[in-house]
Amino acid sequence: MSTLAQYALLLGLAVGSAGAALALYGLARAVGRERREPGKDVPATAGRLSPKPVWVRYHARYYGYALLFLAFDMEMAFMYPWAVVYRHEGLVALLDMGVFLAILFLGLLYGWSRGALRRQ
Repeated sequence: MSTLAQYALLLGLAVGSAGAALALYGLARAVGRERREPGKDVPATAGRLSPKPVWVRYHARYYGYALLFLAFDMEMAFMYPWAVVYRHEGLVALLDMGVFLAILFLGLLYGWSRGALRRQ
């Protein structure tokens, strides 16, 4: 299969997927009916109005945990393709992954030394 045929197939799949999604949306709008109720737009908890504000602000200390999770999540996203090409690339791929993991480990050690992982 040529490169042009592969791109044509990819374009066909994208157009078909978008068309199917739009057709289902149009069908739902045509068949379904919209009910206007005043209580639908009110934030409620278990059928009663919420006593607290709906938009709760989280403490800033949780953002560090979120960033740490994202860092190690990206590590896994980088390791899967690396595992596929490791056998073909050999020692160069091993050294690349070693440098990548060393940088992440140094970041983890820095965060640990600054008390970022301490429960509060």
